[in-house]
Amino acid sequence: MKKIEKETRKRIFDIIQIGNDHDIPSACFDYIIVVTIMINIGATFLETFDSMGRYMPAIESAICITSLIFCGEYILRVWTADLLYPHMKPLKARLRFIFSVFGLVDLFSFLPYFIPGLLTSGIVAFRILRVIRIFHLFRINSRYDAFNVVLDVLMEKRQQLFSSISLIIIMMLASSLCMYNLEHQAQPEVFKNAFSGIWWSMSTLLTIGYGDIYPITLGGRIIAVFIAFLGVGLVAIPTGIISAGFVEQYTRVKSLSGIIDDNDLKFVIVNVEDDHPWVGEKIADLVLPHDLDGGIIVSIYREGKTLIPDEKTIIKGNDMVVVCEQK
Repeated sequence: MKKIEKETRKRIFDIIQIGNDHDIPSACFDYIIVVTIMINIGATFLETFDSMGRYMPAIESAICITSLIFCGEYILRVWTADLLYPHMKPLKARLRFIFSVFGLVDLFSFLPYFIPGLLTSGIVAFRILRVIRIFHLFRINSRYDAFNVVLDVLMEKRQQLFSSISLIIIMMLASSLCMYNLEHQAQPEVFKNAFSGIWWSMSTLLTIGYGDIYPITLGGRIIAVFIAFLGVGLVAIPTGIISAGFVEQYTRVKSLSGIIDDNDLKFVIVNVEDDHPWVGEKIADLVLPHDLDGGIIVSIYREGKTLIPDEKTIIKGNDMVVVCEQK
């Protein structure tokens, strides 16, 4: 009985996780979830229109059905969480999933519907949490696609981005205090406190310019001119960092494809079967055999697609691992 339950849970786990092209039930489940997400978001969007009153019963039914699907999916994910974290005990694995980012996203995608009290004016923000379900769209393809490239670039450049954002925040605080001291006496109802200055500096440094708060004194306008010019440069810094990260990623991929013609390098393809000891291991934890000692894993062929791995990439069954080594 336990064996049947274990096999059933394993099969359900394989289905509800990100599917592959060869597992039809899992791929169908992914498409169903995508359609459900879009229906739920569309219904949530339409219910804000007063003119849709005559269609409200159908909209509410759509929200109810999709919320039930989300709830069922969440229960299955909690039930199979020990397979997602095989090195943890079942209870700890389930708690790990429940309090993970995606676990909380899954929970809040349907919880507001089943607890009407959360939708009152006191906690109206919970209605917005339905839209968080859109992030499931980014989980449909866990392979090395454009979205994963963005995450890789952000992680690789996080220190530079943190420094540039910190510089923007410091400039925002300094300019807000400066503008408050210059404009408070001239227009106390507009620049009431330092926070009013922060609102002005944010809209100015980010070149938005709402126009609801602006300086009227000569000194304030002079400072505003300098802040506006600084804002153009400061906001461009994070953009340049991210752009440089994309260029580096592209150059890295091109260089990997270009070294194939190097006569001093040898490429070995390792076919990883389901029972191979590499299955489930991260690139950083792999122990290469003696004949490949010193080699570097440069790419992985998986289901007809080429992945450029990093140290966190996990090897799966039926992968073709390309190892590069010096002759």
